[in-house]
Amino acid sequence: MLFTSPHARPRYTRLTGSSDALALAQLAKKAAPLVVISANALEAQRLVAEIPFFAPDLRVHLLPDWETLPYDQFSPHQDLISERLATLHHVRSQSCDVLVVPVTTALYPLPPVEYLAAYTFFLKRGEKLDLPGLREQMTFAGYSHVQQVLSPGEFCVRGGIIDLFAMGSVLPYRIDLFDDEIETIATFDVDTQRTLYPVPEIRLLPAREFPLDEKSQAHFRQRFRDSFEGDPSKSRIYKEVSRGNAPAGIEYYLPLFFERTATLFDYLPKKATLCLHGKVDEAIQQFGVEAASRYNLLRGDPQHPLLPLRELFMDSEAFFIALKAFARLDILPSPEEALAARSQQGSGNENAPKNLALCATAALPNIAVNRHAEIPTQAFAQFLEGFDGRTLLLADSLGRREIMAGFLLEYGLKAEICDDYAVFLNSRKRFMLCVGPLQYGFLLPDEKLAIVTETELYAAQPRSRAARAAKKSNIEGMLRDLSELKVGDPVVHEQHGIARYRGLVNLDLGEGEGEYLLLEYAGSDKLYVPVSQLYVIGRYSGGAADTAPLHKLGSGAWDKAKRRALQQVRDTAAELLNIYAQRATRKGHAFKLTARDYEEFAAGFGFEETPDQAAAISAVLDDLQSG
Repeated sequence: MLFTSPHARPRYTRLTGSSDALALAQLAKKAAPLVVISANALEAQRLVAEIPFFAPDLRVHLLPDWETLPYDQFSPHQDLISERLATLHHVRSQSCDVLVVPVTTALYPLPPVEYLAAYTFFLKRGEKLDLPGLREQMTFAGYSHVQQVLSPGEFCVRGGIIDLFAMGSVLPYRIDLFDDEIETIATFDVDTQRTLYPVPEIRLLPAREFPLDEKSQAHFRQRFRDSFEGDPSKSRIYKEVSRGNAPAGIEYYLPLFFERTATLFDYLPKKATLCLHGKVDEAIQQFGVEAASRYNLLRGDPQHPLLPLRELFMDSEAFFIALKAFARLDILPSPEEALAARSQQGSGNENAPKNLALCATAALPNIAVNRHAEIPTQAFAQFLEGFDGRTLLLADSLGRREIMAGFLLEYGLKAEICDDYAVFLNSRKRFMLCVGPLQYGFLLPDEKLAIVTETELYAAQPRSRAARAAKKSNIEGMLRDLSELKVGDPVVHEQHGIARYRGLVNLDLGEGEGEYLLLEYAGSDKLYVPVSQLYVIGRYSGGAADTAPLHKLGSGAWDKAKRRALQQVRDTAAELLNIYAQRATRKGHAFKLTARDYEEFAAGFGFEETPDQAAAISAVLDDLQSG
């Protein structure tokens, strides 16, 4: 057990590598539900991936961010809303053992707990169903009636068949009616429309984080008039809500739909244990500065009047006051902070914290493979020989596991294959190899265990899933230099679609002037993109530049275009599969792969391969060996 401090509000540090995920998994088994509030979203995603490796039985959920900037005039993707509502439901129904939340997400308002309960309902096989009543209930819950169900929050009625994509569900459902009775409920595939497997019941969460029935519209209009001066009929937001529509960016007017919004802490059970992971206070302060900058930049638009910061976001003081109602512990990012505080204690400083504890973990020595040495694995072999304990080596995937096993075996290092962390703990083998999601390794001196990942073994070529995912495969479509852009050129923003580049502008957001690309969309909508985010913009290559069709911000047309393109890709893939199936019937020569020679050859490539390159290399190797 890594967390052993007797203090009521302990603070831990020296959690090396991914040992924080192990410590949190151990704690969650004893003190569930555990709520981890991380300083940034990347750390939150890492913990969500790594904690189940150490404790697969734990129900771990992430409360994702809206993934929009404060006061953006864009709405979050429906998949994000679906995941958020599903996570909140799991928390309220006590079916969540570990909740991981980026701190910026915890500062945003949430719908009242009563709203989620009032608009959640179930459909069970064999029960009677009032179809007109269901239509009305689905509409009140925010679901959209469409011709074909494609994304969460949609439903379609065709005679005695109802297709619906429930929020929080991975797959949509198809309900077959026999007269007014639910005869069957089954999941189906969005692309093929084929039924997959039956289910006994489905849970329907609201499709939005706010209601849009007549009562809610009237409440919104009243609160809007009370909050903003001037003629409300001049505001597009006001007019759209009055028509029963949800305009883009409506989420930043959430408090106007309710007498009182909730916070994350209102959803948590009283027995929850909260863990602040990293420099949370600094992250809150930084978010406050950025939100204030956005507010000062955008508040002059009468079409989109903005709610003040204090009415929309929690500040640092309110956040830490809310924490006091729960058991709490902190994880500090570096041992140096703890050692400095301890030295202050020793010098008689009464104000220095006395609840700091150093966890029993340590960093791994340099064990990286040296491909230019006669024995590339010499450092790793010396570590295994000198370490008085057991070692678990983690590979990124099953394919990597086999390559690594073969490579190590060439130099006399035989690793026993194991399925998971529990098997490793219950075994007595000194050296085992497993597939795992951990990004970084660490030592547990007390348990005499070493966890090694590819990050340490291949230190010269760090392997990071996050870095790979961030890389874009369409290199030719990426704009590498502003000189490639001319005013009036059509460009493609990866999230918002086709626009025209209108030049560079200088904007002061409160932290000094910065350069932004001005993109103009249909309807003269404007989007300012920081020069530092140039990678999200690509060339338009769909035809003549003068006739490029511009998208309208927030209309959803770009998402539909991407879905159509995906369907065409699937059709092309089907043709390629047919070609490769014919090729597979022909027998060729099977080449033998020598892991050492290949690894030495690959080491000469001075760059980290892109996802497309890695996939192509793997496919070629498999093809050469298969014959």
